[in-house]
Amino acid sequence: MRETDPAEIIIGVDTHKQTHAAVAISGLGARLGILTLPASLRGYQELETWARSFGPVRTFGIEGTGSYGAGLSRFLQERGHSVIEVNRPNRQVRHQHGKTDPLDAENAARSAPKSGTSSVEMIRHLKVARDTAVKSRTQAMVTLKTIIINAPAASRECLEGLTGTMALIRHLAALRPGAMTSPTASAKATLRALARRWLMLHAEIKSHDAALDALTTACAPVLKEAHGMSTGTAAEMLILVGDNPERIRFESAFAKLCGACPIPASSGKSTRHRLTRGGNRQAGLPHVGDPYVMLIQRWSGRQLGSW
Repeated sequence: MRETDPAEIIIGVDTHKQTHAAVAISGLGARLGILTLPASLRGYQELETWARSFGPVRTFGIEGTGSYGAGLSRFLQERGHSVIEVNRPNRQVRHQHGKTDPLDAENAARSAPKSGTSSVEMIRHLKVARDTAVKSRTQAMVTLKTIIINAPAASRECLEGLTGTMALIRHLAALRPGAMTSPTASAKATLRALARRWLMLHAEIKSHDAALDALTTACAPVLKEAHGMSTGTAAEMLILVGDNPERIRFESAFAKLCGACPIPASSGKSTRHRLTRGGNRQAGLPHVGDPYVMLIQRWSGRQLGSW
């Protein structure tokens, strides 16, 4: 990273739903000005003009580029500005120095940044869509099985010979309930609707998986080549570290980001550790069905068997 020119300006922005607070500092760290702007296109233009009035702008440090700051980030990037995402201010620092929007904006300008380019942002978008589709598909299957259990005996017995989830789903999706004159007809209509919903979500998940596989392979080919590494795990890791993995220099730093870092919790004669309450716990959780998780399970089974 090149050294900061004292003549260059760094803008920090604390974003909210209705308004944003911005602070300009020089390359030497001196505060130059404070601005409160509406979260609208007019406000974004006002911010750009205000920032340029101090001199050449090196970068904009924005807190919350994936939420309230998304619109501002896109606007500035389209204008050719360098935009970086900054982490939330430390709670201890807030406690010591107070909490206001201008202070948060100044902390954003002074914070060590984490870059956020389009590759990881696209992976994050697709991962959100995939996770919600998986959750909805699971709910559809749970509801479908409940309806089968409570369905009339004749309808339930017709399904006993089917084996395999896909065979059952395709059979139910092809049901013809007929006129709604009996509980059997209503049960068939419900089962058909749930089965078709499950198939639609299943196709959507496969589409997201294909897109995520292409993006993760292009973004981190070495990670994808690791033995047992799946697309879902690779996507979660990329979302965790962002586009600047060089900022994670040690395994302990990565463990802290995942919420798997042990910290001392001793008292008196008791010596123990506990997991940190911070970090991205989702990245540290096993992803059921991932090849990497199944590889660990098989390896653990062999180890236990050898004992």
